Amino acid sequence: MVDTAQANTGTEGVAGGVGVTALLVAAARAIETHRPDALARDVYAEHFVLAAQASQGWPVRPREVRDGETDPLWGRFARYFGLRTRVLDDFLLHSTHHGNARQVVVLGAGLDTRAFRLEWPPGCVVFEIDREEVLAFKHRILGGLSAVPSAARVPLAMDLRSDWAGALPGAGFDPAAPSVWLVEGLLFYLPPAAETYLIDTVDRLTPGGGALAYEVKLEKDLLAYRDSPLYTATRQRIGIDLLDLFDREPRPDSAGRLAGRGWSTSVRTPFDFTRLLGRGPLPEPNDALAGNRWVFAHKP
Repeated sequence: MVDTAQANTGTEGVAGGVGVTALLVAAARAIETHRPDALARDVYAEHFVLAAQASQGWPVRPREVRDGETDPLWGRFARYFGLRTRVLDDFLLHSTHHGNARQVVVLGAGLDTRAFRLEWPPGCVVFEIDREEVLAFKHRILGGLSAVPSAARVPLAMDLRSDWAGALPGAGFDPAAPSVWLVEGLLFYLPPAAETYLIDTVDRLTPGGGALAYEVKLEKDLLAYRDSPLYTATRQRIGIDLLDLFDREPRPDSAGRLAGRGWSTSVRTPFDFTRLLGRGPLPEPNDALAGNRWVFAHKP
């Protein structure tokens, strides 16, 4: 079972720790939304940032970022999240529109609004799994905006330390039907055994025709980047020490594990998509993004 106790200690809703990282991503999506060359648009993101006490004063529009693209936090890091959002949006939509999957499961959903902002095919169901406090905050903000989902949306209020896999069928999930799974920005915080459990569980619950996208870090020593501009700015300016939140044990080869079970896998760098789409971060010295990998897997 996934153990996120260390990551969630002292966190209530979006008030601290990993909860604040959900607001960080929301702020990045808000900034991206208002760029003239936006890679992805999330009209709900800025409302989360403006409503939470922990993110008061954060920028939500490009003009509020004084140094623009050169700002390591609200420029480069925010653009990373905009790129990630676009790439994973495309993966989910392709898996549902051009594949057989009509069930989408978002693990550690946080302030994800894909159930509302993407154009899903008829009959699609989006399951969002996260802690009750996070989903309640999201529900309150979206309810105040009269937001209407574009697919059937099933929030499942559960800590990932609980038996979320066992709870899914009771919420309407069909383990015999193809599904597409999204694990965005979650595995960084989990110990290796928890990552392996999660990957094994997704494999068990996915018949042929299913798909999975997730994000990992492959550095051998994360602390080598402690003084990088990205980590330094995040720590000093919004009080999040990502390296204290990340699990720093050696990571398992989850892509290889899936491949050994018959999945086809593709491991890409974010910079691959920057070059493909023409927008996003590129490598730089002392780069905290150097070890980030996006993994795309399909079960034939």
